[in-house]
Amino acid sequence: MQRDLSRRRFLETAGATVAAGAAVVGVSAADAAEAAAKPIKILAICTSPRKGKTTAAGLKICLEAAKAVDPEHIETELIELGGMNIPGAVAAGLPLQPGEKDDFPQLLPKLTDPKVAGIIIGSPVYFGNMTFLCAALLDRCSVLRKSFAWSNKVGGVLAVAGARNGGQEQVLRSVQAAMFGQEMILVGDGRPTAHCGATLWNNGKDDISGDEPGVATAKNLGRRVAEVARRVAAAV
Repeated sequence: MQRDLSRRRFLETAGATVAAGAAVVGVSAADAAEAAAKPIKILAICTSPRKGKTTAAGLKICLEAAKAVDPEHIETELIELGGMNIPGAVAAGLPLQPGEKDDFPQLLPKLTDPKVAGIIIGSPVYFGNMTFLCAALLDRCSVLRKSFAWSNKVGGVLAVAGARNGGQEQVLRSVQAAMFGQEMILVGDGRPTAHCGATLWNNGKDDISGDEPGVATAKNLGRRVAEVARRVAAAV
């Protein structure tokens, strides 16, 4: 019941805000209400080389929470980079090696989909930092800066480590630094945890379900990204 009331209050507030702004610029209340309810997509990108493991599980928790904010108007999608080849050197202007495969171009339509309003990037922690796939993805996304395709998209970050305090927040900050360069709107995991993002612990058995504090941050991050993305989309 509390969740329903919170969602209703959020939607009513968003609609009222857009309607008030519309009156100033001469847009009808009906058009403003339609803008407040337009469909958006929250995209999660798993940069673990191990497909379907704990980072993907954490991102699924984020997306479930994001979808719950407004099931009728929020679409979600998980992209896993595991098994893909994304040569980071291309971002430096270097050519592909003979016979080298490049899977990044097939990702571009999803990364630049106008419906995408929020992006959550997840990475395991490798020696206190992001994975090579995460770094390569962020480097290759420099092409998006030509048109600032991610400008005003809401960004969030999730990290999973093999220890409770295994470098998760360092990964969050590293990925966030790249997101700042894309002119994104960054959010953390929101209340009541309200820190830099989602931080989860892999207990060595490829299972995060028992990490109650970490799972809470994932839920809060997904919800927060969706809430802010909804507000931004309604205001455009």
